Amino acid sequence: MKLRVILTGATGMVGEGVLLECLQNPAVAYVLVLSRRPSGRSHPKMTELLHANLQDLGPIESQLTGYDACFFCAGISSIGVSKEEYGRITHDLTLDFARTLARLNPAMTFIYVSGAGTDGTGQSGQHWARVKGRTENELLALPFRRAYMFRPGFMQATPGQRNVPKSYRYIAWLYPLARLLAPAYVSTMQEVGRAMINAASAGAPKPVLEVPDIVALAQNPARS
Repeated sequence: MKLRVILTGATGMVGEGVLLECLQNPAVAYVLVLSRRPSGRSHPKMTELLHANLQDLGPIESQLTGYDACFFCAGISSIGVSKEEYGRITHDLTLDFARTLARLNPAMTFIYVSGAGTDGTGQSGQHWARVKGRTENELLALPFRRAYMFRPGFMQATPGQRNVPKSYRYIAWLYPLARLLAPAYVSTMQEVGRAMINAASAGAPKPVLEVPDIVALAQNPARS
């Protein structure tokens, strides 16, 4: 059965890359892009729903039922924000959003993009890594049919992406070398998107996927 997907973060690099993969992948029937501002994209398989506060989905709950998967790609960098603000957006907003979807779509597969270096033990010296690890742990405890935590590293953008940080443009040329010398830390955005679709369609071998797991799942769907 083809997937009906809710996607967040389409105005960021990861979300846009995953969206592009969903739009061209025959395993996806429909994508609801939930965003605070327009993505600038249109496609027959896509509907965009603008909503200012992802922490309060009450006004749009009726439009969020009947979905098979959520690809949660929204997020912020820890650089330049307080620990409190980072925790509110990365943890509180994500969990409030996910709890609502778990209630509306208990048979859903929920996939959360955290990042390489995330620490689920709470022992890391990096605040962001502890916050994302705590977020992952609490998402895995929610009553979804399945939940997977994706931890991508350095990603090659998909051709045609518009939402690419300026800093990435200065280092993008390093991707072929990084893939050769450090393959455990790099992937393409297409691989990330394809792995999400495969996980939602057929499952994944474990709940937390590091870069090598993502690349393998993109190439070979494996039922959990």
